[in-house]
Amino acid sequence: MEKRAIFMEVNHVEPQQCLTRIQSFYPEFNDTEKKIADYILTAPEKIMNQTITQVAEDVGVASSTIFRFCQRMGFTGYQKLKIALASEIASPLRDMVQEKIQEQDNERAVTEKIFNTSIRTFQDTIQTMDFSLIKKAVNAMMAAEKVEFYGTGNSGIVALDAHHKFIGSGLSTNAYTDPYLQRRAASQLSEDDIAFIIIGSDAPDEALAVFEAAKAAGAKTIVMTNMMRSPMNKKADIMLRTISSGIESRTDDMYSRIVQMSLIDALYTNVMKARKPAGTLGKLKRLFD
Repeated sequence: MEKRAIFMEVNHVEPQQCLTRIQSFYPEFNDTEKKIADYILTAPEKIMNQTITQVAEDVGVASSTIFRFCQRMGFTGYQKLKIALASEIASPLRDMVQEKIQEQDNERAVTEKIFNTSIRTFQDTIQTMDFSLIKKAVNAMMAAEKVEFYGTGNSGIVALDAHHKFIGSGLSTNAYTDPYLQRRAASQLSEDDIAFIIIGSDAPDEALAVFEAAKAAGAKTIVMTNMMRSPMNKKADIMLRTISSGIESRTDDMYSRIVQMSLIDALYTNVMKARKPAGTLGKLKRLFD
């Protein structure tokens, strides 16, 4: 009950975001949930004319299991999910659904599929983003004595990129990618500092350990993650959410990493814009050198 309560509280479904949410949660589904998700993602138009009983029979599960899946996606029932699907299917973004790369794909097909999936991931993240949290993060970073970026594995690449970017911002920053050093560094933060924790699909346990160390030290926390279910959901001072790549999970989760690096760029640009006197926005042309 507690996990479900957290899930429902932190996810607010918009009418056009059913397929997006299913794709985003896919890596965290159990086997039964993946069967239901595969059925919906493969032919969403089909279930528009099906009852919950018909879907349950096709998937090979009980109707109550389908109903629980709808609730886990944030809907009150099967009919609400169908309404959301109807809206999303009619959207132009539906034309850019993620396609799996096949053995017979040539160079052009592979390139187009990767680019289209990246575009869709950006669009999905924008649709679900709470821009008031962007402003809150910018203000918190500008007021901090020190901002330290933490990431492990592929998230470590994002953390290093963030540190590299913010070196020119006037903020005091650092980045840590080794789990042991992360915990040591986080434990030395103060209430005037910010622990900026970046989480992809890898090393969530290490990220939680760093988060808890930073909290114990009294530091403020900003968490950037594509994981919808996390113990940090209620405890982080600021939670910045991105969308994962969907059902074609890659080991390096490159789509999510690209989006997170772009969100870092957006934060940096907003910080620089806020720090510059009026009329000097043109100087931002060197931001991405």
